[in-house]
Amino acid sequence: MPALEERNLVDAQPPCDLAPVALPVTSPEIGDLRFRTLVGEAAWAQLPEAVRRRFSKCLGPEETLIYQGRVVATELSRLGRVLAFLARAIGSPLPLTNGATGPALVVVTEDARLGGQSWLRIYTRPGRFPQAIHSAKRFCGPTGLEEYVGCGIGMALRISVEEGALVFRSAGYFLALAGRRLPLPRLLHPGHMQVEHRDRGDGTFAFSLALIHPLFGCLVYQLAVFHDA
Repeated sequence: MPALEERNLVDAQPPCDLAPVALPVTSPEIGDLRFRTLVGEAAWAQLPEAVRRRFSKCLGPEETLIYQGRVVATELSRLGRVLAFLARAIGSPLPLTNGATGPALVVVTEDARLGGQSWLRIYTRPGRFPQAIHSAKRFCGPTGLEEYVGCGIGMALRISVEEGALVFRSAGYFLALAGRRLPLPRLLHPGHMQVEHRDRGDGTFAFSLALIHPLFGCLVYQLAVFHDA
């Protein structure tokens, strides 16, 4: 039972403790305008149509969006491996196996109780069970978008368009505890997180993740290629 209780604590995703950002109401007729609004019309127009389509799909409560693909590179520094191991306590939000490649799956669902979308990423690992990474993208907080990973830990995100790619960058980490939102001191930040979604023009897109520490350099890097369902 203790193990089950600990897992439930990690999986629990309480709603954002801040008021949601005033974003347009989404509907199947007009699509999901939340990412478009955060980026801005001028920047949104610079994205390939395929990217705009992926990030404007309106999901109903019973609908699931699935992307299949393959991890082509996973690189963890020595410190990155230690950090990934320690992060298992909050649900393993970082890839655990250096050099791991292979089939991957991403599942996206909408959950109004979370204030946004629930994301599940499943990565195979040679000789081991696949790793499941879950998080919630919530449309609230100081930047209008944040990623919650579990146990009260999350990070604010800034979203931009750069050279035709949609880029998410961390803008501070926080701990939500007992109804309070406490920013983590910079000394406790694991590094600068950057996630990029870049269309490849053939029905596939590249997903890259990099965690870069100001003193110790790149701790974690992962590159995967997915195709539209």
